[in-house]
Amino acid sequence: MKNQHIRPLERRDLNRVAYLIDENAMFPSGLLPGMTAAYFDNDEDQRWLVFDDGQVDAACYFVPEEFADNVWNLLMIAVDPKRHGAGLGSQLMKAVETQLATEGVRILLVDTSGTVKFKRTRAFYDILGYQREARIRDYWSDGDDKVTFRKSLT
Repeated sequence: MKNQHIRPLERRDLNRVAYLIDENAMFPSGLLPGMTAAYFDNDEDQRWLVFDDGQVDAACYFVPEEFADNVWNLLMIAVDPKRHGAGLGSQLMKAVETQLATEGVRILLVDTSGTVKFKRTRAFYDILGYQREARIRDYWSDGDDKVTFRKSLT
């Protein structure tokens, strides 16, 4: 059954998504217009979904991996901190996985930080059945490793 609260990103959502990015201290939200430009130009390889049950309280962004056969990468997922633990992120991830699986995508990758601050994020992917596939030391910055998770969608 399709989740009635999950829908594609619309331009009117950008301020709220910027808020979610800022509240989660993910990256400078000023990058958002550039990140969404191709999506709003109807590039089918740029995918944005939001969770909206009266207000956008979660958003995610995913793209195909270049030069890989049916592999996609979730580049961002953000949930309003006031609603962490309420299942919004899990519902978005399920929607992403379902959408991609129906298109024949084999693998979904997710990268996150290896710092203590992102311990809860890593546990989130563990709970969703993602496997810790790789760790690249000092990737994001000195002392901030990149942890790559993998999930087979087939």
